[in-house]
Amino acid sequence: MDAGERRLMEEVLRKAMADTTGAALDAALTDLGWPTMLTEEPDTAVPLVFLLLGETGAHASVLNDVLLAAAGRPVGGTLPLPYAGGAWVEWTRGDAPHGSPLDPALPLRPVPAGEPVVMAPGHRALGWWLLGAGRTMLALARDHVLSRDQFGRPLASFQALRHRLAETYVALEGAEAVLVAATDATGSLLAKAAAGRAALTAARHCQQALGGIGFTAEHPLHLYVRRVLVLDGLLGSSRELTREAGRMLRHERCTPRLTEL
Repeated sequence: MDAGERRLMEEVLRKAMADTTGAALDAALTDLGWPTMLTEEPDTAVPLVFLLLGETGAHASVLNDVLLAAAGRPVGGTLPLPYAGGAWVEWTRGDAPHGSPLDPALPLRPVPAGEPVVMAPGHRALGWWLLGAGRTMLALARDHVLSRDQFGRPLASFQALRHRLAETYVALEGAEAVLVAATDATGSLLAKAAAGRAALTAARHCQQALGGIGFTAEHPLHLYVRRVLVLDGLLGSSRELTREAGRMLRHERCTPRLTEL
């Protein structure tokens, strides 16, 4: 897929995610060739699809497909997914009535512990999803502070808010760099941890920038905050993955390079 084809696919996917979500989006992605893209060009398809899911706020059961494909199994099914705190969940196909208490829109349900899965592709996919959501939260906060005044001055002129949004931007850019560099299991684990921490930083700082309006149902920020809280827990939270990486480093007695400098 060359640059022109990628831009065209991005436009088509963005429109699909703006118009549909859930089971309808699953069907739309299948019609657009998602299973073929996942098989033939995963390094292009996964970042593109999951980043757009984060940016648009849509959801689909494509994480199942990524993990099934990594295990050499046919896509289109489901499998138990480890969750933070030792729990296991299933991302069901279709618009099931159950959902996460934090994000009722997501069709997640608790299930018994399942067999170990190949985590690295899922870590990278969720990392891109978290990154996309973090970018949208930052964009919402930026638009707010540029358009509002307080105490007779633009909100954007207050240094405290500028520092918070700058810190968010740096965290998101750093997470993207780690995601791009991640190729093995350790790098993918660290990429998901970095993206989770960056998205949670975005949620915290952007909520502060928006003030009271950010807590209301009228403003979309709360939807992204809910989403990143759930996605951070899937396949291990950023805190758990950071601790796991520390245990791995102590056991190996060496520090692997993410990139060649």
